[in-house]
Amino acid sequence: MVVLSEDDGGVRILTFNRPERLNAWTDEMGRRYFDLLEEAEQDPSVRVVVVTGAGKGFCAGADFETLTAIQTGGYAGEPDKRPNTFPMTIRKPVIAAVNGACAGLGVVHALVCDLVFTAEDAKWTTAFSRRGLIAEYGLAWILPKLIGQAKAMDLLLSGRVFTGSEAYALGLAGRAVPGDRLLEETLAYARELATHCSPTSMAVIKRQVWGDWTATLDESRDAAVRLMLESFVRPDFTEGVASFLERRPPRFPPLS
Repeated sequence: MVVLSEDDGGVRILTFNRPERLNAWTDEMGRRYFDLLEEAEQDPSVRVVVVTGAGKGFCAGADFETLTAIQTGGYAGEPDKRPNTFPMTIRKPVIAAVNGACAGLGVVHALVCDLVFTAEDAKWTTAFSRRGLIAEYGLAWILPKLIGQAKAMDLLLSGRVFTGSEAYALGLAGRAVPGDRLLEETLAYARELATHCSPTSMAVIKRQVWGDWTATLDESRDAAVRLMLESFVRPDFTEGVASFLERRPPRFPPLS
């Protein structure tokens, strides 16, 4: 299988599984990955998704066989109709654990996750300008919002290689850790979300954060007032308060 799936409590772990190619992206990988994300969203036992790569890479970008076929006019593939920003639409938190090479399209797939943890020595690069390409799949929109225009311009125009430690310093990753501890720390964080946080609250917050990038302050504030009133009548609010007062772990219901 080009993408593996396994469960760790309430956490679904998806692993890009073409280690001999540093998990370079193919149409088959895209279909399988998005199918598994949809399955995770529909499974009430899954509360958080962690995405990582097998071997020494997270995702080294589009597979060169695909790029060569496009260049020569021999490409006969059929990309999935779901956009590469699809993980943003999944209601459950999706966390990227960037364990190694993260290049081009791999950077896109890391940054459309809700959170990014990276190995300190992972090699990152946008690479597009060095291949005669452009900033793909909304990356020219996402990068400036994450790290500012000047830093985004640097990474996109130069296509230079930078480490996971610099990705963290720039603001692309929420945490940078030694590679041998990456999955352990990512899963510990994911389990914390799965155990202590309301799935419905996380789904609404995720929609707020991604959606409010294109909203005005007034629109965001007014929507938050409406969403807060809705949250007051949910069982999650009752359980959240009760578990705090009773000093016990909460028992939040799964997403409906």
